[in-house]
This record gives sequence, structure tokens and C-alpha cells, in this order.
Amino acid sequence: MTRKERTIKRAVELEGIALHSGDHVHVRIEPAPEGTGVVFQRTDMEDPPDIPALAGYLTVSQRRTVLRAGNGMIGMVEHLLSACVGLGVDNIFVRVSGDELPGMDGSGKDYATLISGAGIVPQKATRKVLKIEDPLIFREGNAEILALPPSTDGLKVLFQPEYPEGIDASPFTFQLGADSFLNDLAPARTFVQAKEIDALLEAGLGKGANAENTVVLGGEEPPDFRMPQEPTRHKVLDVLGDLALLGADLHADIVATRSGHSLNQTLVRHLREDLEAIEVAGEGRGIQYEVQDVMRRLPHRYPFLLVDRIIEVEGFRRAVGVKNVSITDPFFQGHFPDKPLMPGVLQLEALAQVAGFLLQRKLDLTGKLGVLAAIDKVRFRGTVVPGDQLRLEVETLRVNRSRVQVKGQAKVGRRVVSEALLSFAMIDA
Repeated sequence: MTRKERTIKRAVELEGIALHSGDHVHVRIEPAPEGTGVVFQRTDMEDPPDIPALAGYLTVSQRRTVLRAGNGMIGMVEHLLSACVGLGVDNIFVRVSGDELPGMDGSGKDYATLISGAGIVPQKATRKVLKIEDPLIFREGNAEILALPPSTDGLKVLFQPEYPEGIDASPFTFQLGADSFLNDLAPARTFVQAKEIDALLEAGLGKGANAENTVVLGGEEPPDFRMPQEPTRHKVLDVLGDLALLGADLHADIVATRSGHSLNQTLVRHLREDLEAIEVAGEGRGIQYEVQDVMRRLPHRYPFLLVDRIIEVEGFRRAVGVKNVSITDPFFQGHFPDKPLMPGVLQLEALAQVAGFLLQRKLDLTGKLGVLAAIDKVRFRGTVVPGDQLRLEVETLRVNRSRVQVKGQAKVGRRVVSEALLSFAMIDA
């Protein structure tokens, strides 16, 4: 079952203390156009990059979910993202005055209340959906997480925890829905086991934690829960927040046993790769652009047109193109003809052409032409040979009227073969 994308009706704000850094942080959540997704931006940085809430931006972290793009990082995003999943809000800008979202009362309640109070409005685009067809299982030590074909329409999560003696460790099952999220998950606070506190503090974490926003399990005093199975409900809250990094609605039954952020993120990375593979196969969302449409927007022509079609466009922020690599491509005649390889510089050119297609869509750049001005952080990670299909994904990081910076990544299947930061100068066409 599909639905329309949604955003909020008006901008809303909150402020509070970050659970780990202990810093005072201000957050402003604003409506965003369809296809934007959830995008974080640091207001305390000069010329900050956009940080999309997608699995490709995950970075290694301890006991929380952290995203990074360029020199920008934002942590503890899972409670806000869980509220977005629970309420069905897809497109927002989140302006944050620090490197970590405030913990509030340790739950998702304040974020859910804020977003709900802003008003939720539908948009024209259809929300992406990934439906699990075949079981997936991932394990770390004695923890595991399974993604199974859905038994109902939508997403269901079953969590089997493990706690110190005296804490209810029975399974908890949650069926996603706005009302059920607000009542059954949003108020559940984060928790810590008493034996872990010293190690967390030594690691520089938990500086903003207190008895009001963090439940202590296994301590001298019995915990004062605000609802039955509160720790397990919070674990499900975290699962939803991590699955938000798919960038699509997930139709599946998730069965998690002692799972934490690391294992949740392993699953969502895999699911994101599956979603991208489906898009490359020609099943992307919404309007797609064939080569004739591409040529109407780009000045390039054969043999230098290196994009066969655009399979997805998300506003001005992101585009995905495809290049079918054939032995008849003219560059193979002279580039290692006995063992033909696609030149790396042409992979970058293909990425630049997809970026050019994306730039031409922005209304305030009408009459301008994007000319490649700089290439940074280039990495060639694999070979491209005849018969391969290149997936060319670009995302806008910075933009003004004279210059645009784009992150580009080329893949063959699940392999990243090249990536770079591309900077364009906008000149009169």
C-alpha cells in the first residue's frame, strides 16, 4: 500500500541538553519540498554541508546513531527520526546548533509532540516503499535481527530483550501507526545498565544524562518506569529511528533479539542497497527520464553523452542515473583494448553529467550552465568493464547562485567503483 509524501505545515523549535555532550542545543524543524527527505544542517558552522538522513551517511559510533557529510556531523538523531517514521513525516529540514540533538526527557515524546503540533500535510509525490520478499538475517555475538516478508500491511517489530534480574524481559510487539506510536512508543525513555555507567563516562558519553531522562537498570534502587516494558519499548523506538535511514517506507516483519544500533544499522545499510538495486533495474519512483529527455537538459551528445537515463530525481537535492557500459563504447578501442576498462576520468564525467541534469532543474539557475570547476577527494575503488551497469548517484551539498558542490558516487551492483566531490561554476548559457 502506497501513500503520498508528507511534510509539516509550519516551522517549530525546541531546545534542550544533549544526552552525551551535555551541551545546550537549539533545534528548528522546517517544512521541506517533496523528495527532500530528512536533512540536517548545523547552524553553528560556517558554510555547513547538508547531512541527509540516509544509511550512506552513517558513521561508526557508540550507543547512538551518528551521521556525517563532509566536515559536518550530527549525533543522537534516532529519537527524532523515530518520530518521523511513527507520524509518517518524510520531508523536513532540521537546523541544529551543535553536533548532537538534545535528549529532552530521553524519549521521542517531545519530538513527536512538536512535529504533530506543527501540522502534517500531504504532498504530491508518492512515498517510496520497499517490501521484503525474502528473509534476511544479521548477527553480532548473541544478538540478531531478521527482516521477514510482512504478515500485515506495513511494518511490525517484535523485540526480545535481555535485562538484569527483576526487569521484565518478555517480548514486545509493535505495529506501526501514528496513534500507536504516540501512545505505545514515544514516551519510552532511554536506559543504561548500572554496570555500564563508569565506562560510558570515561568514554566522554552521558554528560547530559540524569534520573529524569535515563532509566538505570540493575542499580541499588528499583527503576521507576512510566509504562510497562519501558526499556523494550525504547529499543523498538531505536529500531524505527535506525530504519528511517532507508529513506522509504518499509513493509516487513522485523524480529530483533538483543539488537542495538550497530546491528540495526547493518540491516538498514543492506536494505538501502537493495532499494538502490531495484531503482537501477528500472523500478525507481515516479517520473523517469530516458535519453531523449536527458539530451533536452544537457548539451552533451554522442559519443560524449555518458548517461543513458535518469531513474530518480528528488527535488534539487539528489539524482540517480544509469550508464550501460558496452564494448561498442568508443573509448574501449584505445583504453587497454586487450583488456577493456572504462577510464576513471569518464566515470567522473558521467557523474558530472548527472549532476548537470540535476542543476538544470533548479528554477533560479534557469539560463545558467553548470561547468565543472574542481574535483576533490577522488577515489577509484574498482574496475568497470563491458557489460557492467553504472549507477550514478549525486547529492547536492552546497549551492549558491555562482557555485555548487555535489557529492558523486558510481557503483556496479553493490560495489563502489568511484567517488568524488564535484564543484561547478554557474555561467551564462
